[in-house]
Amino acid sequence: MKKYFAEMIGTMVLVLMGCGSAVFSGGIADTVGAGTGTLGVAFAFGLSVIAMAYTIGKISGCHINPAITLGVWLSNRMSGKDAGMYMLFQVIGAILGSTLLYLLVSTGSHAGPTTTGSNSFSEGMMAQAFIAEALFTFIFVLVVLGVTSKGAENNLAGLAIGLTLVLIHIVCIPITGTSVNPARSIGPALFQGGEALSQLWLFIVAPLLGAAIAAFTWKAIDEKN
Repeated sequence: MKKYFAEMIGTMVLVLMGCGSAVFSGGIADTVGAGTGTLGVAFAFGLSVIAMAYTIGKISGCHINPAITLGVWLSNRMSGKDAGMYMLFQVIGAILGSTLLYLLVSTGSHAGPTTTGSNSFSEGMMAQAFIAEALFTFIFVLVVLGVTSKGAENNLAGLAIGLTLVLIHIVCIPITGTSVNPARSIGPALFQGGEALSQLWLFIVAPLLGAAIAAFTWKAIDEKN
């Protein structure tokens, strides 16, 4: 159970810190520093991944994302049982992280444009959102599979993965708020309700599709296969 609990804690931290940055300081940054803007939120997510990678990586591999777990499973690097349990505890961790954010917001003020950090897309932009989430998850999972493969510079894997997530957020935040992680979307959507829940399917299906394509792509190009 240790690796499952590690995934739960890691995902909780990711949601608390990443979504928390959007909730409390995600406004457009101005000359007096009233908000962190897109760049600040992007780095909050990326730094959260880096911190957790070097904290729980030795225990669970630090997936903290069902899309990554799916990619790892499809690459034959873990069992179906472990993959299912990873995903379950990742979702639990995301809900815990969102619960802590809800408690913080409900007991004080916040300066960001959102109260939960939930993902969303504008009316008529569903196709763009789906393509973006599938495409950026594909890139993200492909990087994860590559830097954690045999023969890669694994000591720098956490840094490479975290910085890739920063890059993805910089591009994708204006489109969907950036998910590329079904658990990260589920937790905030449960507290946001309404439109966030009605759109949640996209932030589950598109990342998982992108992850599956990444796994098959990596198997096709990896020299070890």
